[in-house]
Amino acid sequence: MITDTPFLSIIAAPLFSFTITFFITAWLIKGNAPKILDYPNTRSLHSQPTPRTGGIGLMIGILSTWLLFSAALPISVWLGVCLLSVISLADDISGMPVWFRLLAQTLVAILFSVFCLTDMHDWIVILLVVVATIWASNLYNFMDGSNGLAGGMAVIGFGCYGLTSFLVENHQFATVNFAISAAAMAFLLHNFHPARIFMGDAGAIPLGFLAAALGILGWVEELWSWCFPLIVFSPFIADSTITLIKRGLRHEKIWQAHCGHYYQRIIQSGFGHRNMALSSYVLMLIVSASAVWVLEKDILIQCLMGAAWGSTYLISMFYFDQHQRNLINKG
Repeated sequence: MITDTPFLSIIAAPLFSFTITFFITAWLIKGNAPKILDYPNTRSLHSQPTPRTGGIGLMIGILSTWLLFSAALPISVWLGVCLLSVISLADDISGMPVWFRLLAQTLVAILFSVFCLTDMHDWIVILLVVVATIWASNLYNFMDGSNGLAGGMAVIGFGCYGLTSFLVENHQFATVNFAISAAAMAFLLHNFHPARIFMGDAGAIPLGFLAAALGILGWVEELWSWCFPLIVFSPFIADSTITLIKRGLRHEKIWQAHCGHYYQRIIQSGFGHRNMALSSYVLMLIVSASAVWVLEKDILIQCLMGAAWGSTYLISMFYFDQHQRNLINKG
Protein backbone atom coordinates (compact mmCIF):
# COMPACT_ATOMS: atom_id res chain seq x y z
CA MET A 1 0.00 0.00 0.00
CA ILE A 2 2.80 2.42 0.96
CA THR A 3 6.02 2.10 -1.00
CA ASP A 4 9.41 3.80 -1.00
CA THR A 5 10.17 6.92 -3.03
CA PRO A 6 13.48 8.72 -3.76
CA PHE A 7 14.87 10.68 -0.82
CA LEU A 8 14.86 13.86 -2.96
CA SER A 9 11.06 13.84 -3.02
CA ILE A 10 10.99 14.40 0.74
CA ILE A 11 12.56 17.81 0.07
CA ALA A 12 10.96 18.69 -3.27
CA ALA A 13 7.38 17.70 -2.43
CA PRO A 14 7.01 19.99 0.63
CA LEU A 15 8.58 22.90 -1.30
CA PHE A 16 6.11 22.41 -4.14
CA SER A 17 3.18 22.04 -1.74
CA PHE A 18 4.20 25.18 0.18
CA THR A 19 4.58 27.27 -2.97
CA ILE A 20 1.28 26.25 -4.56
CA THR A 21 -0.68 26.74 -1.35
CA PHE A 22 0.93 30.08 -0.52
CA PHE A 23 0.21 31.73 -3.85
CA ILE A 24 -3.29 30.30 -4.31
CA THR A 25 -4.20 31.44 -0.80
CA ALA A 26 -2.80 34.92 -1.51
CA TRP A 27 -4.91 35.06 -4.68
CA LEU A 28 -8.00 33.98 -2.76
CA ILE A 29 -7.47 36.78 -0.25
CA LYS A 30 -7.33 39.42 -2.99
CA GLY A 31 -10.10 38.11 -5.24
CA ASN A 32 -12.55 36.59 -2.78
CA ALA A 33 -16.28 36.99 -3.54
CA PRO A 34 -18.34 38.71 -0.80
CA LYS A 35 -20.67 35.73 -0.45
CA ILE A 36 -17.76 33.59 0.80
CA LEU A 37 -16.85 35.92 3.64
CA ASP A 38 -17.16 34.93 7.28
CA TYR A 39 -19.14 37.74 8.91
CA PRO A 40 -18.75 38.24 12.69
CA ASN A 41 -21.62 37.14 14.93
CA THR A 42 -22.24 36.63 18.64
CA ARG A 43 -20.22 33.36 18.60
CA SER A 44 -17.26 34.74 16.62
CA LEU A 45 -13.82 35.62 17.92
CA HIS A 46 -13.12 37.96 14.98
CA SER A 47 -14.46 41.46 14.36
CA GLN A 48 -14.01 41.97 10.59
CA PRO A 49 -15.51 40.04 7.63
CA THR A 50 -12.82 37.55 6.58
CA PRO A 51 -12.60 35.17 3.59
CA ARG A 52 -13.23 31.55 4.59
CA THR A 53 -11.87 29.94 1.44
CA GLY A 54 -8.37 29.07 2.65
CA GLY A 55 -9.26 25.40 2.49
CA ILE A 56 -9.28 25.64 -1.29
CA GLY A 57 -5.62 26.60 -1.38
CA LEU A 58 -4.75 23.96 1.21
CA MET A 59 -6.43 21.10 -0.61
CA ILE A 60 -5.16 22.12 -4.05
CA GLY A 61 -1.64 22.32 -2.67
CA ILE A 62 -1.87 18.92 -1.00
CA LEU A 63 -3.63 17.02 -3.78
CA SER A 64 -1.53 18.49 -6.61
CA THR A 65 1.63 17.53 -4.71
CA TRP A 66 0.37 14.01 -4.14
CA LEU A 67 -0.44 13.71 -7.85
CA LEU A 68 2.89 15.10 -9.03
CA PHE A 69 4.91 12.89 -6.68
CA SER A 70 2.70 9.80 -7.20
CA ALA A 71 1.59 9.34 -3.60
CA ALA A 72 0.76 5.66 -3.14
CA LEU A 73 -2.35 6.11 -1.03
CA PRO A 74 -5.53 4.00 -1.03
CA ILE A 75 -8.19 5.26 -3.42
CA SER A 76 -10.53 5.59 -0.45
CA VAL A 77 -8.26 8.33 0.97
CA TRP A 78 -8.21 10.23 -2.33
CA LEU A 79 -11.97 9.96 -2.73
CA GLY A 80 -12.57 10.84 0.89
CA VAL A 81 -10.52 14.03 0.75
CA CYS A 82 -12.08 15.13 -2.55
CA LEU A 83 -15.66 14.40 -1.48
CA LEU A 84 -15.30 16.07 1.92
CA SER A 85 -13.60 19.10 0.33
CA VAL A 86 -16.38 19.62 -2.23
CA ILE A 87 -19.25 19.16 0.23
CA SER A 88 -17.56 21.30 2.88
CA LEU A 89 -16.88 24.08 0.36
CA ALA A 90 -20.55 24.02 -0.60
CA ASP A 91 -21.36 24.37 3.08
CA ASP A 92 -18.97 27.33 3.36
CA ILE A 93 -20.66 29.05 0.42
CA SER A 94 -24.36 28.47 1.00
CA GLY A 95 -24.80 26.12 3.96
CA MET A 96 -25.67 22.43 3.90
CA PRO A 97 -28.03 20.49 6.21
CA VAL A 98 -26.29 18.91 9.19
CA TRP A 99 -27.72 15.49 8.35
CA PHE A 100 -26.31 15.65 4.81
CA ARG A 101 -22.82 16.59 5.97
CA LEU A 102 -22.85 13.86 8.62
CA LEU A 103 -24.08 11.32 6.07
CA ALA A 104 -21.22 12.20 3.72
CA GLN A 105 -18.68 11.94 6.54
CA THR A 106 -20.11 8.57 7.58
CA LEU A 107 -19.94 7.19 4.03
CA VAL A 108 -16.34 8.37 3.68
CA ALA A 109 -15.41 6.82 7.04
CA ILE A 110 -17.04 3.50 6.14
CA LEU A 111 -15.40 3.44 2.71
CA PHE A 112 -11.99 4.12 4.21
CA SER A 113 -12.37 1.62 7.05
CA VAL A 114 -13.70 -1.26 4.96
CA PHE A 115 -11.11 -0.93 2.19
CA CYS A 116 -8.10 -0.22 4.42
CA LEU A 117 -8.85 -2.84 7.07
CA THR A 118 -9.66 -5.69 4.70
CA ASP A 119 -7.36 -8.09 6.53
CA MET A 120 -8.91 -7.30 9.88
CA HIS A 121 -11.92 -9.45 10.76
CA ASP A 122 -12.67 -7.76 14.08
CA TRP A 123 -15.79 -5.72 13.29
CA ILE A 124 -15.65 -3.99 16.65
CA VAL A 125 -12.27 -2.50 15.68
CA ILE A 126 -13.62 -1.50 12.27
CA LEU A 127 -16.63 0.17 13.90
CA LEU A 128 -14.34 2.04 16.28
CA VAL A 129 -12.26 3.22 13.33
CA VAL A 130 -15.41 4.48 11.57
CA VAL A 131 -16.52 6.41 14.65
CA ALA A 132 -13.01 7.77 15.24
CA THR A 133 -12.74 8.97 11.64
CA ILE A 134 -16.08 10.77 11.78
CA TRP A 135 -15.21 12.35 15.11
CA ALA A 136 -11.76 13.45 13.91
CA SER A 137 -13.30 15.22 10.89
CA ASN A 138 -15.66 17.16 13.13
CA LEU A 139 -13.36 17.88 16.05
CA TYR A 140 -10.82 19.48 13.76
CA ASN A 141 -13.58 21.72 12.45
CA PHE A 142 -14.65 22.56 16.02
CA MET A 143 -11.10 23.62 16.85
CA ASP A 144 -10.83 25.89 13.81
CA GLY A 145 -12.04 28.99 15.61
CA SER A 146 -8.90 30.91 16.50
CA ASN A 147 -6.29 32.50 14.25
CA GLY A 148 -3.45 30.10 13.60
CA LEU A 149 -4.66 27.29 15.86
CA ALA A 150 -5.85 24.64 13.37
CA GLY A 151 -3.12 25.55 10.89
CA GLY A 152 -0.45 25.17 13.55
CA MET A 153 -1.83 21.79 14.64
CA ALA A 154 -1.63 20.64 11.00
CA VAL A 155 1.97 21.82 10.64
CA ILE A 156 3.10 20.07 13.83
CA GLY A 157 0.80 17.03 13.78
CA PHE A 158 1.40 15.97 10.19
CA GLY A 159 5.02 17.04 10.51
CA CYS A 160 5.29 14.54 13.39
CA TYR A 161 3.71 11.84 11.21
CA GLY A 162 6.22 12.66 8.47
CA LEU A 163 9.24 12.70 10.78
CA THR A 164 8.28 9.38 12.35
CA SER A 165 7.80 7.81 8.92
CA PHE A 166 11.19 9.14 7.85
CA LEU A 167 12.87 7.72 10.94
CA VAL A 168 11.59 4.24 10.07
CA GLU A 169 12.71 4.80 6.46
CA ASN A 170 9.27 4.90 4.86
CA HIS A 171 10.04 7.83 2.57
CA GLN A 172 6.78 7.61 0.65
CA PHE A 173 4.59 8.05 3.70
CA ALA A 174 6.93 10.73 5.00
CA THR A 175 6.48 12.64 1.73
CA VAL A 176 2.70 12.36 1.95
CA ASN A 177 2.65 13.88 5.43
CA PHE A 178 5.34 16.50 4.87
CA ALA A 179 3.31 17.77 1.90
CA ILE A 180 0.34 18.38 4.22
CA SER A 181 2.55 20.03 6.85
CA ALA A 182 4.14 22.33 4.27
CA ALA A 183 0.78 23.32 2.80
CA ALA A 184 -0.45 24.11 6.31
CA MET A 185 2.64 26.24 6.95
CA ALA A 186 1.97 28.25 3.78
CA PHE A 187 -1.65 28.77 4.84
CA LEU A 188 -0.54 29.67 8.37
CA LEU A 189 1.48 32.62 7.04
CA HIS A 190 -1.84 34.14 5.93
CA ASN A 191 -3.87 32.88 8.89
CA PHE A 192 -1.73 33.83 11.89
CA HIS A 193 -3.17 36.71 13.91
CA PRO A 194 -4.40 39.02 12.53
CA ALA A 195 -5.77 36.46 10.05
CA ARG A 196 -6.43 37.55 6.49
CA ILE A 197 -8.21 34.30 5.63
CA PHE A 198 -9.79 31.31 7.37
CA MET A 199 -9.54 27.69 6.20
CA GLY A 200 -13.29 27.13 6.56
CA ASP A 201 -14.95 23.72 6.55
CA ALA A 202 -13.30 22.99 3.18
CA GLY A 203 -9.96 22.87 4.95
CA ALA A 204 -10.80 21.76 8.49
CA ILE A 205 -13.04 18.77 7.67
CA PRO A 206 -10.58 17.10 5.22
CA LEU A 207 -7.65 17.79 7.56
CA GLY A 208 -9.50 16.08 10.39
CA PHE A 209 -10.22 13.12 8.14
CA LEU A 210 -6.55 12.93 7.13
CA ALA A 211 -5.37 13.12 10.75
CA ALA A 212 -7.41 9.98 11.44
CA ALA A 213 -6.91 8.20 8.11
CA LEU A 214 -3.13 8.62 7.91
CA GLY A 215 -2.78 7.84 11.60
CA ILE A 216 -4.68 4.59 11.06
CA LEU A 217 -2.72 3.75 7.90
CA GLY A 218 0.52 4.19 9.83
CA TRP A 219 -0.81 1.79 12.46
CA VAL A 220 -1.89 -0.76 9.82
CA GLU A 221 1.53 -0.52 8.18
CA GLU A 222 3.15 -0.97 11.63
CA LEU A 223 4.94 2.38 11.51
CA TRP A 224 3.53 3.20 14.94
CA SER A 225 1.07 1.92 17.54
CA TRP A 226 -2.63 2.74 17.61
CA CYS A 227 -2.16 5.24 20.44
CA PHE A 228 0.53 7.28 18.66
CA PRO A 229 -1.92 9.41 16.59
CA LEU A 230 -4.10 9.90 19.68
CA ILE A 231 -1.18 11.40 21.58
CA VAL A 232 -0.01 13.57 18.68
CA PHE A 233 -3.43 15.18 18.18
CA SER A 234 -4.46 14.96 21.84
CA PRO A 235 -4.64 18.77 22.39
CA PHE A 236 -7.51 18.95 19.87
CA ILE A 237 -9.07 15.65 20.95
CA ALA A 238 -9.20 16.65 24.61
CA ASP A 239 -10.74 20.10 24.12
CA SER A 240 -13.38 18.94 21.63
CA THR A 241 -14.34 15.75 23.44
CA ILE A 242 -14.67 17.27 26.91
CA THR A 243 -16.56 20.28 25.54
CA LEU A 244 -18.97 18.01 23.65
CA ILE A 245 -19.59 15.86 26.73
CA LYS A 246 -20.28 18.92 28.88
CA ARG A 247 -22.67 20.37 26.30
CA GLY A 248 -24.48 17.04 26.09
CA LEU A 249 -24.85 16.85 29.86
CA ARG A 250 -26.37 20.34 29.78
CA HIS A 251 -28.85 19.12 27.13
CA GLU A 252 -27.52 21.62 24.58
CA LYS A 253 -27.69 21.01 20.83
CA ILE A 254 -24.18 19.69 20.29
CA TRP A 255 -24.31 20.20 16.51
CA GLN A 256 -24.86 23.95 16.77
CA ALA A 257 -21.99 26.44 16.60
CA HIS A 258 -20.94 27.88 19.96
CA CYS A 259 -18.04 29.52 21.76
CA GLY A 260 -17.70 27.13 24.69
CA HIS A 261 -14.44 25.40 23.77
CA TYR A 262 -11.63 25.92 26.23
CA TYR A 263 -9.44 27.67 23.67
CA GLN A 264 -12.31 30.09 22.91
CA ARG A 265 -12.94 30.79 26.59
CA ILE A 266 -9.23 31.34 27.24
CA ILE A 267 -9.08 33.87 24.40
CA GLN A 268 -12.19 35.63 25.68
CA SER A 269 -10.66 35.84 29.15
CA GLY A 270 -8.09 38.25 27.72
CA PHE A 271 -5.32 35.87 26.66
CA GLY A 272 -5.72 36.79 22.98
CA HIS A 273 -5.36 34.98 19.65
CA ARG A 274 -1.61 35.41 19.32
CA ASN A 275 -0.79 34.12 22.81
CA MET A 276 -3.26 31.27 22.40
CA ALA A 277 -1.61 30.18 19.16
CA LEU A 278 1.96 30.47 20.42
CA SER A 279 1.29 28.65 23.69
CA SER A 280 -0.60 25.95 21.79
CA TYR A 281 2.36 25.46 19.45
CA VAL A 282 4.63 24.88 22.44
CA LEU A 283 2.17 22.33 23.86
CA MET A 284 1.78 20.59 20.48
CA LEU A 285 5.55 20.32 20.03
CA ILE A 286 6.06 18.88 23.51
CA VAL A 287 3.19 16.41 23.05
CA SER A 288 4.47 15.30 19.65
CA ALA A 289 8.01 14.92 20.97
CA SER A 290 6.73 12.74 23.81
CA ALA A 291 4.82 10.57 21.32
CA VAL A 292 7.98 10.01 19.26
CA TRP A 293 10.06 9.40 22.40
CA VAL A 294 7.87 6.53 23.64
CA LEU A 295 7.29 5.08 20.17
CA GLU A 296 9.84 2.28 20.54
CA LYS A 297 8.85 1.46 24.09
CA ASP A 298 6.29 -1.11 25.22
CA ILE A 299 2.66 -0.36 24.34
CA LEU A 300 1.86 -0.09 28.04
CA ILE A 301 4.38 2.75 28.39
CA GLN A 302 2.83 4.48 25.39
CA CYS A 303 -0.64 4.14 26.89
CA LEU A 304 0.65 5.54 30.17
CA MET A 305 2.04 8.54 28.30
CA GLY A 306 -1.35 9.07 26.71
CA ALA A 307 -3.03 8.76 30.10
CA ALA A 308 -0.56 11.26 31.59
CA TRP A 309 -1.43 13.83 28.95
CA GLY A 310 -5.13 13.11 29.38
CA SER A 311 -4.83 13.69 33.13
CA THR A 312 -2.91 16.91 32.50
CA TYR A 313 -5.66 18.22 30.23
CA LEU A 314 -8.43 17.28 32.67
CA ILE A 315 -6.68 18.91 35.64
CA SER A 316 -5.98 22.07 33.62
CA MET A 317 -9.61 22.26 32.46
CA PHE A 318 -10.86 21.72 36.02
CA TYR A 319 -8.77 24.57 37.41
CA PHE A 320 -9.73 26.88 34.55
CA ASP A 321 -13.42 26.16 35.20
CA GLN A 322 -12.88 26.82 38.89
CA HIS A 323 -11.09 30.09 38.11
CA GLN A 324 -13.94 31.29 35.90
CA ARG A 325 -16.56 30.33 38.48
CA ASN A 326 -14.65 32.27 41.16
CA LEU A 327 -14.54 35.33 38.93
CA ILE A 328 -18.27 35.12 38.32
CA ASN A 329 -18.98 34.75 42.05
CA LYS A 330 -16.79 37.75 42.88
CA GLY A 331 -18.49 39.79 40.17
